[in-house]
Amino acid sequence: MPGSIRAGDVLAQRYRLDDLLSESGDARFWHAFDTVLTRSVAIHIIASTDERAPRLLDAARRSATLVDRRILRVLDARDSGGVVYVVNEWGSGDSLDITLTGAGPMAPREAAWLVAEVAETIARAHEAGLAHGRLNPENVLVDHNGEVRIIGFGVDAALHGLPPGRRSTDVHDLAGLLYAAMTGRWAGTSTSRVPGAPQEQGALLRPRRVRAGIPRLLDGLCDEVLNPYAASHASRPDHDLSTARGLADALTEFVGDAPTREPHRHPETEPAIGSVPPPAAKPEPVDMPTQAGIPAFTEDDPEDDVSWLTPRDDRPPPPPAFAQPPDRPLFAPDPPRGQPVRRPRPGVTTTAPASAPAAVRDSRAHTGSGFWPWESGTGSGILSSVAEEEVPGRNWLRLAMVVGLVALLVVAVLAVLQLRNDDGDPASEDTTGQARDRPRAVPLTGVTAQDFDPQGDAPFEEYPDLVPLALDGDPATAWQTNTYNQNLGPGGLKTGVGLVLDLGSAKTLRSVRLTLPGGPTSAEVFRTGEVPTTVDGLEAVADGSTTGDDPALTLRLPDDVADQYVVVWLTSLPPVDGGFRGQIAEVVVAG
Repeated sequence: MPGSIRAGDVLAQRYRLDDLLSESGDARFWHAFDTVLTRSVAIHIIASTDERAPRLLDAARRSATLVDRRILRVLDARDSGGVVYVVNEWGSGDSLDITLTGAGPMAPREAAWLVAEVAETIARAHEAGLAHGRLNPENVLVDHNGEVRIIGFGVDAALHGLPPGRRSTDVHDLAGLLYAAMTGRWAGTSTSRVPGAPQEQGALLRPRRVRAGIPRLLDGLCDEVLNPYAASHASRPDHDLSTARGLADALTEFVGDAPTREPHRHPETEPAIGSVPPPAAKPEPVDMPTQAGIPAFTEDDPEDDVSWLTPRDDRPPPPPAFAQPPDRPLFAPDPPRGQPVRRPRPGVTTTAPASAPAAVRDSRAHTGSGFWPWESGTGSGILSSVAEEEVPGRNWLRLAMVVGLVALLVVAVLAVLQLRNDDGDPASEDTTGQARDRPRAVPLTGVTAQDFDPQGDAPFEEYPDLVPLALDGDPATAWQTNTYNQNLGPGGLKTGVGLVLDLGSAKTLRSVRLTLPGGPTSAEVFRTGEVPTTVDGLEAVADGSTTGDDPALTLRLPDDVADQYVVVWLTSLPPVDGGFRGQIAEVVVAG
């Protein structure tokens, strides 16, 4: 049965199963390795007794007759050993759903090119009497050479219990692919993990209302196929958008690679010889493709106000010339002859003492310069007046400096107290000078572990023979998980995988120190008094993540409860060649 097949098993003494990619009921989709031809392959597996098995083999035989460079070919299909399996060519690259999740929507012209490639293959298949049946973003791939590849032609629909020959579904899904590529929202008939397109009163919103800058031609194409009963469609006699061939030709011409075609003329519509031909209809305004996300407008479009784009007939006057600032001398100019170098401050009365020379007294009396120290109404002179003047804002500046120094001192004291409170350091003293009662945390001994994979397939194991390497004290050796095609988490096949630590008896814990090599890894810690069989119902008492530079992670635990079992649960794995795989080199439990 497919449910009993595990990673590492060899199917038909030839295909080694490496990674489980997806599940549909009792059906499984594996990434495998052909040991005879030494190449990667994709395998769909289902039980021989399943009612979908005959339909799966029939779909594989029919799709093998279609030869197209974009289709991942069927290489083998048979009923053997109680299972039916179909072997397909393996494509290395990113599917459209992963591209939209990681990089966001595509540029309109790039999206049109991608869907035009898919539509060309689907059109050829429809002409041969075949259909894909489940053309969603997960089944469209752009490989590492930049080529578009189609996954699971006919086979994926049969695996999901869908009937063959669903050509109208293919056409609707082609428009949904174009909608998703431009907006990041799925609008097709088949199911997909891509978020659904928004609706208004039961009708899908046009792409231009979801994302700005989409050309009107592509917007109208999507709306005409996805909302066929809307009343605002413009007729397009040059392409039949109800067929895959019409979609392929329309998109190819938009991209610019299609040859020009003369429209087919019916005899009953041709003008008679000698008759006056009717006036040519005004062409429908069409947007040119956008550049850098800025929509292009046309003056013939009544929906767009482009009056602000009309060029001016008269040129505006040039701006005034820049006025040069006046020259400022580096030093003050010399005063006129007979005038003092310095002038008195307003409100200061200056007189020369009787002991001063008569010429000086006369000069001071007329000018009131107050130049000499004795020339002041208070007897202090200019020097004393300058010395007594207070600089504005000086007191506030001093206060700010004092507050800053106090804040810096408080931060330094808190940092020292935090370092002294770390596990492994002597217990710090409180404000009264008394030593704290909390004992020093020490690593526990006698801890045993086993692998924990409750969300996998029976017997729910992941490299149990490598578990002792996580407790041997050597960071160069590690226990590791399987290699997953998708990362763990809500969007993956599992939410996590990890180890169960048995402390021997109920004990109070202070911290768990982990060494997680390989790259950024996230982990959670659970505590329980009984042997865990699942993490459902358990509450994480600590969580954290490592960076690519430092694999060490210390998780602090509340020491208010004593438990015997600790679950180290990895929730995000670092990327490796071929997928995602995590490692635990060391686990140290302190209490």
